[in-house]
Amino acid sequence: MQFEVWAPQAGRVTLHCDDVTRALEHDPERPGWWIGEADARDGSRYGFAVDDGPVLPDPRSRRQPDGPDGLSAVVAHERYAWRAAGWSGRPLPGAVLYELHVGTYTPEGTFDAAAARLEHLAELGVTHVELMPVCPFPGRHGWGYEGVSLWAVHEPYGGPEGLKRFVDRAHELGLGVVLDVVHNHLGPSGNYLPEFGPYFTDTHHTPWGSAVNLDAPGSDEVRAFLLGSALAWLREYRIDGLRLDAVHALVDTRACHFLEELSTAVDALSADLGRPLFLIAESDLNDPRLVTPRAEGGLGLHAQWNDDFHHAAHTALTGERQGYYADFGRAPFAALAKTLTGGYFHDGTYSSFRGRHHGRALDRTRVAAHRLLGYSQTHDQVGNRAQGDRLSMLLSGSPGLLACAAALTLTAPFTPMLFMGEEWAAGTPWQFFTDHTDPELAEAVRRGRRREFAAHGWAEEDVPDPQDPATRDRSCLDWSEPDREPHARVLDWYRRLIALRHEQPDLTDPDLADTKVAYDEEARWLAFRRGDVRVAVNLGKEPAAIPLGTHPARVLAAWDQVEAPDAAGMLHVPGESCVVLLQS
Repeated sequence: MQFEVWAPQAGRVTLHCDDVTRALEHDPERPGWWIGEADARDGSRYGFAVDDGPVLPDPRSRRQPDGPDGLSAVVAHERYAWRAAGWSGRPLPGAVLYELHVGTYTPEGTFDAAAARLEHLAELGVTHVELMPVCPFPGRHGWGYEGVSLWAVHEPYGGPEGLKRFVDRAHELGLGVVLDVVHNHLGPSGNYLPEFGPYFTDTHHTPWGSAVNLDAPGSDEVRAFLLGSALAWLREYRIDGLRLDAVHALVDTRACHFLEELSTAVDALSADLGRPLFLIAESDLNDPRLVTPRAEGGLGLHAQWNDDFHHAAHTALTGERQGYYADFGRAPFAALAKTLTGGYFHDGTYSSFRGRHHGRALDRTRVAAHRLLGYSQTHDQVGNRAQGDRLSMLLSGSPGLLACAAALTLTAPFTPMLFMGEEWAAGTPWQFFTDHTDPELAEAVRRGRRREFAAHGWAEEDVPDPQDPATRDRSCLDWSEPDREPHARVLDWYRRLIALRHEQPDLTDPDLADTKVAYDEEARWLAFRRGDVRVAVNLGKEPAAIPLGTHPARVLAAWDQVEAPDAAGMLHVPGESCVVLLQS
């Protein structure tokens, strides 16, 4: 088979494949590329030596059997026999996503163990599983955002075959699969790309150091590297969509931004494969151009996470006001109303957290509501807390408020996303954990984590040690919880709300401008209308009388006993409760 590697500054490149060593030659058609033939089969181990350097893994390695520092292995993707061969995909409009971390979804922490629990999600009613990153990283356990080898799969999870079996099982159950990919940086350990070429540039800097080279000399091949990796997940593993981590850190001054190039390539692949594919960005920019179609001057991504909705809901539910919650917490119900009707809270307004004005208003006539993802919990918003406490812990003793959080997320105009275990108010935390094999790096991460929270008043002993295996173990879901109270009642509530989202067309109406909101900041209630569907949440402890008008209405779902509005059109909602109605 032919081996190839981009190493534009090398004087010579040597291939080491099984027991054979062979000098590669310049590719006459592609400057900077080296090519050569060698006998190899599925599983053959190989690597490249640049000049007099050590043998390193292939930058485009499809498998790292011994981790990021070991040799690469050949993967014959065509050998896998897909069971769900007729899968035609599931589009993003109308979807309900479920964020899942393979390493803690089950105690076993593997693709196969997670696949065995997918029937739970099919019964719940979600449409897509969003996997956190699965590229190789040091050790066995971690969040995945310090991965390297962007074409390979973390071996402790099950490697390439394990991921294919997971996707296959999901498709058999009618579930799409979205994969979180990280293009903005690579992990600090096991990243050998700089030994091969200018994959990074000091022209720009990011929170992780030198930026990925998207616009400096040599960037054509770096962009092709990232594009090829993204398309490989969609083609070789039959993934249905990609979540792009922190795209605001992708610094690119070219006239055609990398994200526009990526969205163009994904749309072309979708047409070629005959099934829907989509890109979801995580972005701190509040820039509508991300999700505006390319034909209208945007970058053409299909959706983005909407942290503003999370922050508004979180402050209303918990009363927290620190950090980036400050602006939302001044009038949380007004902030929530603004996001429900306009998408962004910061749409050109002053952000006290940033010390400047931030964002730009969405054109609601051009941007469909499903292009924003809404959620009350994510891996970031839980795991980046000092102790990884979920809403179920913050609102302990207030199951009605958890029900209100679910109602807001699952009936809002946005594409809803849940974080694993949220659907039954999991009692387990989800904490920050690592498994760095480099002792100095492990200690630096440990000290850095504790120093970060010490600045906010946390005692060192109260911040879990990321390197302690017990931190990961505490973060695993407890699958005995859904069968017992109070978790079972919460799970039934989520199932009912998701079913309503699928049953009521008004709940998937893409017209963001059609949402109408009323609220009372002091009484702590909010109600909104989407077509004929009315949703009311009372976050106060006292009952609330909410004027809905005199049109007849019937209750579709209620957390506590709620009657239809009285003759005067007043809806009476118990404290810390919520209701969904259909009004004619």
